[in-house]
Amino acid sequence: MSYRIFFEFVQEPFGSDISHKQILVTPSLTGVKERIHYAVRLGAVALITGEIGSGKSTALRYVTGNLHPSEYKIIFVTASAGSILELYRQILSELGIDVGSTSRAVMIRKIKHEVLEFVHGKKMKVVLIIDEASLFQLGVFAELHTLIQFEKDSKPFLPLVLAGQTNLIDNLTYRNSMPLASRVVGKCHLQGVDKKGMEEYITHHLSIAGVNHNIFEDAAMTAIHQGSGGLFRKANHLARGSIIVAARKKSAMVTAEHVRLAATEIF
Repeated sequence: MSYRIFFEFVQEPFGSDISHKQILVTPSLTGVKERIHYAVRLGAVALITGEIGSGKSTALRYVTGNLHPSEYKIIFVTASAGSILELYRQILSELGIDVGSTSRAVMIRKIKHEVLEFVHGKKMKVVLIIDEASLFQLGVFAELHTLIQFEKDSKPFLPLVLAGQTNLIDNLTYRNSMPLASRVVGKCHLQGVDKKGMEEYITHHLSIAGVNHNIFEDAAMTAIHQGSGGLFRKANHLARGSIIVAARKKSAMVTAEHVRLAATEIF
């Protein structure tokens, strides 16, 4: 029997594809929202850091999902380990612009022209969000600030949000990165939640999947919290895996042993 049928789930439990309206609003998430909104108002830079699986990308999706598309143009790119030219190509692609030139000057001019079209022509605010920014080469940090400068650095037309692992902060402390770092007005670091926060998270996702009663024993909750280090992505894998084990054993409650067995299948 399918575990979804056994536990009467109406959709996949602990999935990553929930809508932004279904995301559990935590104090950390509120902190991310406040810092991004502040940076957007000032046309400055916000930093969102955290360990792998701490919810950075989810936080970005939550914040951008609540920005009305008639008022905001979100340029969302995922960083690579490539050069600044690769980043410019990604941004241009998101803007729907095909540029054959490999000239930095040409690419920057086209990006800025498009930004100004949104700001002046469509009366929209433009926000550049770069996820996995900790992957950037140091040379990218040294040059990126030139992209967000308009009219001799007097107009805040392109606020920037950088999200990545903790070494993102380290990369911004280098001397060549300081012109960009000096524009940072808000930082938020996402960490693993405590056990209570994990219980709220699991209960919330059960309700999204259509189960409004707890199917995890307290010891199982503790095992998921400890095994995940309070990080949501790993908690998702442990919770879903332990549900599958419980269904196979026809157990109406998920136990710590089920979590232990699920843990053997993941990294």
